[in-house]
Amino acid sequence: MKRRGGGEIKNRGLCQDIDRPVVTVHITTLISPTRLFPGIISHVAPWILEHRMAKQAFVLRVAPSGVDMVAEALDSAEIIIGWAEAKGLLDPALEWEHFRAILSKTYYWHEDTLRKAGSAAGNMWRFIREMQVGDIVVVPHGREFFVAKVTGPATYSPDKVRTDSAYRRKVEWLNGKTPIPREHARSALLLRMKSQSTSVDATDLIDQIEDCVALADRGEKRTFADDLQRILIQQVLTEIQDGRMDDRGFERLIETVLRRLGAVETRIVPRSQDKGADIIAVFRVAGVFPQTIAVQAKHWKPHPPVGKDVVEQLIRGIEAEETNLGMLVTSGAISKEAAERAEEYFVEKGIRIELVDGEQFAKLVVEHGLVAA
Repeated sequence: MKRRGGGEIKNRGLCQDIDRPVVTVHITTLISPTRLFPGIISHVAPWILEHRMAKQAFVLRVAPSGVDMVAEALDSAEIIIGWAEAKGLLDPALEWEHFRAILSKTYYWHEDTLRKAGSAAGNMWRFIREMQVGDIVVVPHGREFFVAKVTGPATYSPDKVRTDSAYRRKVEWLNGKTPIPREHARSALLLRMKSQSTSVDATDLIDQIEDCVALADRGEKRTFADDLQRILIQQVLTEIQDGRMDDRGFERLIETVLRRLGAVETRIVPRSQDKGADIIAVFRVAGVFPQTIAVQAKHWKPHPPVGKDVVEQLIRGIEAEETNLGMLVTSGAISKEAAERAEEYFVEKGIRIELVDGEQFAKLVVEHGLVAA
C-alpha cells in the first residue's frame, strides 16, 4: 500500500518505526474513541487508513531556526517552515528513504543514527506531502493562535535560504488575520499547541478548531457559562496548589482524570517501587490496541517551574515500565529546559512526552466533569 505522497507502508506490527514519517499519538487523542485514527497511526497501525480524509488539520510552529516569523507569514499570506538548505524535497518522485537522506546529509551527517534526520524529515514530510489544499493549519503565537486554510502547494524560494524560510505554502488567514486567545480553545487543543515538534497532526481536533474560528468570526463575546468555567478553572487551580491536598491526593486526582479521559486501567505506583513513574495508565485504541502511559506527578507551586531533572525521572520510568508514552503533570509551571529535554527524548527514542501544567490540568478537571459548572 502506498502512503499519501508516495512511498510504501509496510505492515510491521504494533512497533513504531521512528525512521518513517509518522503522526504521533497524543494523550488527548485518546479521549474520544470516535475520533482516534488520525492521531494514533504511528503507535497502532499505519496501514489502517487507506484513503485521504476530506480535510485535515495541523499545528505548525512558524519559527525557522528559532526565529519568530509569524508577522512575515501574515503579511505574505504564507506558512513557513525551516530546513531550507535541504534542497530538492519538493520532488514528487522521492520516496521516504531518499527524502530523509537529503536532510541527513545536509544537517545530520555527523550523527551516529538517523533519529534526528527522521524527526526532521517527519516534520517536512507533513508540510510538503501530507498537507493539502483545503486543510486547516493552527499557528501558535504566545498566548494566542492564528488559523489558516491552505490554498497552494509547497514551494521553494532560493532567495529565502539565508533566513531559513525557503519552504512555504500559500494560505488564507482566517478570522481576518486576527489572533484567537488561547483561552477560547479546549484543553485537548491547548495541549496539542504545546507540542514541541515543528509540525503535528491535529485532524482529530478539527471540530474544536473550527468552533474557535466560528466563534471568533461571529465576534461573540464570552458568555456567562464561559466566564463561570474560567472562574471554576482558577478556583480548581488555587485549591490544587493551596488547598488540603498532599502529593498522594494529587496523584489520585490525576488517576481520576485519566479514567475520565478513557483509561481502562490505572494504578498508582507504590513509593517502594517508584522507578520514575508515579502512575501507569492503559488506554485501548479502538477497543483493541493497548497504549500504556507512564505519568510523573509533581504537586508544586508555580515557582520554581518543573525542570529538566523531572523529565529525566519520567524517562527512567518510561524505560523501566516499557511504556508507549509519557506524561508529566504538575500543579505548577514547566520550564523551557524541561520542554527541550522532552523534545530531545522524542528525537532520540520516538517516544512522546506530553507536558501538562497547572492551568491545563485544572481545565481538564473542569471540562471532564470533576467539577460541576
